[in-house]
Amino acid sequence: MANTIIYSLDLFGTAVFAISGVLVASRRKMDLFGALVLACVTAIGGGTIRDMALGANPVFWVENSLYIWVIVSASLLSILLLNNFPSPPRWLLPVADAIGMAVFMAIGAEKALAFGAPMIVAVVMGVVTACGGGMIRDVLANQVPLVLQREVYATACIAGGLVWVAALYLTPSAGFASSACIVTALLIRLVAIRYHLSLPKLSKNR
Repeated sequence: MANTIIYSLDLFGTAVFAISGVLVASRRKMDLFGALVLACVTAIGGGTIRDMALGANPVFWVENSLYIWVIVSASLLSILLLNNFPSPPRWLLPVADAIGMAVFMAIGAEKALAFGAPMIVAVVMGVVTACGGGMIRDVLANQVPLVLQREVYATACIAGGLVWVAALYLTPSAGFASSACIVTALLIRLVAIRYHLSLPKLSKNR
């Protein structure tokens, strides 16, 4: 049951990340192909880097083509809505994105652990899964990646990863550890969105 829920949330996060890629493409005045490229790299870029680093063969979306269908469907639907309907509430996409980010963090860490990676590497792989696609998207869109700015985003992933590690040491239940990771990362991100929290910005001393 827990695996089914996480898999469903994984597909949901894939769709949301694809939509965020389309929105960035729209702001950068890209064409349909550009929108689909950004949608794909945002949704599966981080997981692809993770699988390549872990030596997972084939990578997850090659093994399960449903991810591609979800990306294409979400992208085309969002393009249709952008052209024919009013924009959704501004809070909707960040909140949905936070859910996808938290789920991707847990899935990435769990997969790395399953491949025998040490705990610290598993946490890093979780962060890569959650944030890697967005970084590629922003680079292709010629803008500074969101996670390298003041947003509490990767930090929320890291916090979720640390809770995941602690939960695994306290209980043998992988499902509980993943749930704790997701809830922690999600809550931190939602609080940051609600109260506009950010990390201190580096400044050059003169």
